[in-house]
Amino acid sequence: MGEFASCPPEAVTAAEGVCGPVELKEITDRRGSAVWKATGPMATVAIKFGRGEAAEVTAREASVLDQLSGYTVTACRAGEAVWFVTPWLAGRSTWEVFRAAREGAAGRPIALTGAVDLCRAVAGLHAAGWVHGDLQPSHGIHTESGAKLIDFAWSWQEGTTPWTSFQGAMVHLMAPELAAWVSAGSQPVRTSPAAEVYALSGVLWTCSTGAWPLDYQAAGIDREKVGPEGLRDSIATGRLPLSLATPWPELQDVLRPVLLSGPADRPTAAELGDTLAAVIT
Repeated sequence: MGEFASCPPEAVTAAEGVCGPVELKEITDRRGSAVWKATGPMATVAIKFGRGEAAEVTAREASVLDQLSGYTVTACRAGEAVWFVTPWLAGRSTWEVFRAAREGAAGRPIALTGAVDLCRAVAGLHAAGWVHGDLQPSHGIHTESGAKLIDFAWSWQEGTTPWTSFQGAMVHLMAPELAAWVSAGSQPVRTSPAAEVYALSGVLWTCSTGAWPLDYQAAGIDREKVGPEGLRDSIATGRLPLSLATPWPELQDVLRPVLLSGPADRPTAAELGDTLAAVIT
């Protein structure tokens, strides 16, 4: 691991304007993007700093946050880098909310509530005309006031032109039609609410089982050998089988048809949330 990036003094000053004197905690630093938790006597914020190729990605995320209801952001360029400050979301990720459920049935009621809350957060984003573009198990944060989404670097508003070089969407959670579009190399790639519901179902499947939804081994695919691009090309065929493991059948029986359906036949995020709300743990 390399040395953690230095937080721009201007970003610290901006954080202290909200929080008072802050203590910085290093959270992540990968692929040119670093995040700190800045805690002060009046508030806690997140500082995100992008340099190199991550600078424009960070700028895009700041722009999205600035347009979304319920998020506030202060952003600035620092030479060729970009940083922004936004309120820290206190809570556990969806992956963490499901931890007890992965260990036994006693954790299922809390996990199911988290699943419904995540669906409603995604539904709210879609209702506002936005698509997140990169749902992952760590991109939902479950706060006291419900689930909130983070990491909007690949989000776009329907009716506008998407980013010209789409690099979002974790390959294991990529809808077949989206994988086919990306594999074809035709830009810009327009992620859709339907593709996002596939990813949402995949996130919940992964969080509940501890494994990706697709059974690569059954398909004779060596993940290490083919790499992400080979996996994406295989997913694009729409012929990879789902895992047969069913540690939580009641939940997986809801998610399975979503993951097997074409885009026109998938429920909306709101409909998926309503169906999950009726699951008996």
